[in-house]
Amino acid sequence: MEIIMAKSKTAFFCRECGYESAKWSGQCPACKEWNTFVEEPVGAKTSKGRAASLHESAAPVTLKDISTEDADRTPTGFEEMDRVLGGGIVEGSLVLVGGDPGIGKSTLLLQMCRNVSAAGKNVLYISGEESLKQIKLRAGRIGDFTDNMQLLCETNLEAVESAIKSVKPDIVIIDSIQTMYREEISSAPGSVSQVRESTSVLMQIAKSMGISIFIVGHVTKEGVVAGPRVLEHMVDTVLYFEGDRNAAYRIVRSVKNRFGSTNEIGVFEMRENGLNEVANPSEYMLSGKPEGASGSVVVCLMEGTRPMLVEVQALVCDSGFGMARRTAAGTDYNRVNLLMAVIEKRVGIHLGGCDAYVNVAGGLKVNEPALDLGIVMALVSSFRNREIDSGTIIFGEVGLAGEVRAVSQPQQRINEAVKLGFDTCILPEVCLKNVTDNGKIKLIGVRNLSDALEIFV
Repeated sequence: MEIIMAKSKTAFFCRECGYESAKWSGQCPACKEWNTFVEEPVGAKTSKGRAASLHESAAPVTLKDISTEDADRTPTGFEEMDRVLGGGIVEGSLVLVGGDPGIGKSTLLLQMCRNVSAAGKNVLYISGEESLKQIKLRAGRIGDFTDNMQLLCETNLEAVESAIKSVKPDIVIIDSIQTMYREEISSAPGSVSQVRESTSVLMQIAKSMGISIFIVGHVTKEGVVAGPRVLEHMVDTVLYFEGDRNAAYRIVRSVKNRFGSTNEIGVFEMRENGLNEVANPSEYMLSGKPEGASGSVVVCLMEGTRPMLVEVQALVCDSGFGMARRTAAGTDYNRVNLLMAVIEKRVGIHLGGCDAYVNVAGGLKVNEPALDLGIVMALVSSFRNREIDSGTIIFGEVGLAGEVRAVSQPQQRINEAVKLGFDTCILPEVCLKNVTDNGKIKLIGVRNLSDALEIFV
C-alpha cells in the first residue's frame, strides 16, 4: 500500500523586517528591500494552554490605578553599563546585546553576572555556544563567583523555559538567541522563524515572571543584528557593542531604550582580567595627541547626555595623480567632500588638486554635525601648515552658505573642556547667549568660516 506523506506548509519571510507572505516576492512590500524573502516551514501555533493562561491573566485597569513611580533598578556593578541602561537593570525587561564576534559580549555579561550575584541576586547563565568548562575558564580570568550564579548549557527552548521556571532567577543571560530552537518549528536554529519565536517566548517569560533577560544576538556583515528586524522592535532595550577587536577600548551604545535615554554610550577597556570601565573617556581619547603638529584639532561631541572630547586629524597634500584622492576614517566620507566644497566656494581656498585625509583619532565613528567646524579647521590648518593652539577646543555645524550654525547643549561641552584644562573655545556665535561665562575659558563666537579661519589659520 502506498503511503502518501502530507506536505509541510511553508511561508516566505523577510530577513529584514520579518514580513510574512504566502508567496515569494522580489521586493518586500513592508520594508521595500530587495531579495530578502526566504522560504521556511510554518510551525505549530501557540498551544491552547498557553493562550488560555494569557487570557485569564489579562484584565483592564483604569489610568488612576496605574503607578507612575520609577521601576526598581538593579545596579550592574559598572557605572558605564548603568548609564547605558538608564540607571540599572529594570525588573522584567528584555535586553538585546549585539556586536561583532570576539568583541567581548560574553565577557561583559559574565562580569555583570559576577557583580550582580555578589550583590545577592540570583543569576542563571544559559549558553548555547560554549561548554561549562569553557565558561569556567573565562570566569577564572575574571575573578571569584558566588553560589548565586548558576550555569546551563542548553539550546532547546522548552528545556530553557522549564529551567527558568524551576530556578526562578532574578536575571537570565541567553548566549545566544541564534542557537535556540523550538521542536514545533522544523527550520534550523538561527532562521527567521526560530529567532522570532524564541524571542517571543522569552518576552512572555520576562513580563509574566518579572525576570530581567539579556539575550546576545549575532550581527551580519552590515553590522546589524542577524534575523528579522522585528526582533529589535520586540525587546525593551537594544545595545550594540562597538570597537575594533585589535584595539583596547570598547563602546556599548544604546540605540533603543524604553526605560532611559537613547544614544548613550559606555566606554570600556579590554584587559587580561576582562573589561574595565573608562571613567573619563575624553582624557582617554586625547592621550597621545601630537604637540606642534598642523591639522590636529580637538572637538567636543555629545553622546547622549555625555560630552566627549575627540581629536580630529587632517592631512592635505598635493596630488601626485590626475585625480585627487579623498579618505575619511571615523566620519562620513560624503560629509567631508561637502565641507571641502564649502571651503572652496565660500572661503576661496582651492583644494581641488590636493589629496585630503581626515581621521577621528581613537577609532570612534562620529556623525554629529558639531564635528563640521573642527574638520574645516583641521583641513585648512594642514593645507597652510599652521598649527592650531593645543589649548583650543572647537565645535559647530557648517552650512552650505559657509555659516556656522548652533549645536545642542553648548554649556555641557564647555564644562567638559574646562575640566580637561582647555583655555579657549571657538563656538557658534548664536550659542553665546545660551552659555555662562565662568571666566575659566575664553569664548570666541564665530558667524561664518571666514571669522573662524581668521583666528588661527
